[in-house]
Amino acid sequence: MIDFKNNDVIKLRKVSEDSVVKCISPLLIKGESVIGTYKAIRDFVVFTDKRLITANIQGVTGKKKDFTTIPYSKIQVFSVETSGHFDMESELELWISGLGKICLEFSGSSDILDIGRMIGECCL
Repeated sequence: MIDFKNNDVIKLRKVSEDSVVKCISPLLIKGESVIGTYKAIRDFVVFTDKRLITANIQGVTGKKKDFTTIPYSKIQVFSVETSGHFDMESELELWISGLGKICLEFSGSSDILDIGRMIGECCL
């Protein structure tokens, strides 16, 4: 899903927690809560109060899954770009210590400013 070498952009839309939390619940630690869930075609991103979890669903059946966890403490800089009249997507760019830049693109219906505020609250 996130190609850390090529900085590929993925397009995400807000989905209900129920659609992805079952898949990542074994990864959650005691007291960790989900703040937001966003999904591409099969892959998804979950924001918790402690970290960002990405899931890359692989194979024809989708049984094989690759999870990447990025603790908010490793985010050095982040940027949000809101959607406009002609450009309906918004973007979140994260600069991660030891990894470099990650760019996530969200559909126009996603509130990127809420995402930016949430990351700020968790990072700062």
